[in-house]
Amino acid sequence: MLAGTGSDVGKSVIATALCRIFLQDGFHPAPFKAQNMALNSFATPDGREIGRAQAVQAEACQLDPHTDMNPLLLKPNSEHTTQVVLNGKPIGNRSAYDYFRKEGREELRSEVCAAFDRLAAQYNPIVMEGAGSIAEINLRESDLVNMPMARHANADVILVADIDRGGVFASCYGSIMLQQPEDRHRIKGIIVNKFRGDIRLFEEGRKMLEEVCGVPVLGVVPMFTDIVIEEEDSVSLERKRRELAEGKVNVAVVLLRHISNFTDFGTLERGPRVNLFYTNNTTDIERADIIILPGTKATLDDLLELRRNGCAQAIIRAHRNGRFVVGICGGYQMLGQTVSDPDGIEGDIPSLPGLGLLPINTVMTASKTTRQVTFDWEGHTCQGYEIHQGVSTNDPSSPFTRAPRCLGTYIHGFLDNPPVIESLLKAALPAASALTAPSAAPASAAASSTFTPSAAAPQGAVCSAVLPPSSASAFKDEQYDRLAAHIRKHIDIQKLYKILTHD
Repeated sequence: MLAGTGSDVGKSVIATALCRIFLQDGFHPAPFKAQNMALNSFATPDGREIGRAQAVQAEACQLDPHTDMNPLLLKPNSEHTTQVVLNGKPIGNRSAYDYFRKEGREELRSEVCAAFDRLAAQYNPIVMEGAGSIAEINLRESDLVNMPMARHANADVILVADIDRGGVFASCYGSIMLQQPEDRHRIKGIIVNKFRGDIRLFEEGRKMLEEVCGVPVLGVVPMFTDIVIEEEDSVSLERKRRELAEGKVNVAVVLLRHISNFTDFGTLERGPRVNLFYTNNTTDIERADIIILPGTKATLDDLLELRRNGCAQAIIRAHRNGRFVVGICGGYQMLGQTVSDPDGIEGDIPSLPGLGLLPINTVMTASKTTRQVTFDWEGHTCQGYEIHQGVSTNDPSSPFTRAPRCLGTYIHGFLDNPPVIESLLKAALPAASALTAPSAAPASAAASSTFTPSAAAPQGAVCSAVLPPSSASAFKDEQYDRLAAHIRKHIDIQKLYKILTHD
């Protein structure tokens, strides 16, 4: 188990690296996280839902994701309530108080332990991930994911600490000493993560940490910026509030309070001629070449906030002035005429007018659509997945709804497909020469564009300018190998194997 001194210390990324390392070394690993709290989720091949981090880790293991890898998923609706997804299916909304009460926990504990047992019967080793800090002693009796899960699995625990945020000695020592004796003995090593600067400067610190904690430091992992691993926590988006750039296609992803599945934009973001950034600045939205309304766990609440902060009006003005607008999932619903929630599925807002850019109306429903999909785009077979609540009055024969300079879809992963990106850039900047011009095309040029397969550039014409040379899946696979090499260089893998085999 990779356990943490806190949230966002890098457990998920190191777990991903170990999944790939164990696979490279001839084992048959699988990831596991008993309980995940995240708005980034993924649809499994059998139409169920798990946290995106475990789907990424499954990819690193070269496995199809399965709900046994993340049997319990919490998707916050607000600061006080969350949707509970058990074994891939929602079982209702709970307040935080109700969820963390002791009553009823044993039923959930039984479910997550059964999922682990099924997984452990098929794969070895299981790379487990804890959640948040393992030292939240006030939640010890209701905890399903950290040390109680390690006890059930008889797992060795490696503590991951983030040195970049400071206090690494106190956080490691406190996390270990606050454990009950039987759990303290499970902690067999420490990984110091996110180091900046010359690692040699921490050699003395490493020895001191081992002396203070009585646990070996398996490695000190430097911060990296040149390896692309999909992130689950929206905290990372704060680092992507970039400015507009001349000579590039500026893509503004509207920063929503309940944004979900922001991994939809990774392939587009990596294009060398694309400047993709997240913003709720109305000026930047109006000046961008392409505006994307992303998915959200709270469509009506975020739609109301867009009206309050002026972003809704900015998107409408930008569209009127020739900018191209794309909506995905909840963003797609917002672009329609109305969004209604007569049964209070999302909360207390019964209905709101949409932005009026697409000819659809949406009604929230208790049932949830989770499925992988295949669709045709300009003669190319493309893939994605759907995770959404709500039914929209679009053409049932098409996975998209189109209007002049506007397109909406429920498909996540839509923009991982190179032919779709070609069409999008062609529609936003219709002159092929604009992709190499020093500045973006004027609004008047974009005003006549429509986002349809027939508007796409010839095969490869745009792709070579905006996409990495390999496919999205091949690119990801390369990144997992690079991550594994980075971790091998800075963590004593042989010492880790000795811990795992109790030699």
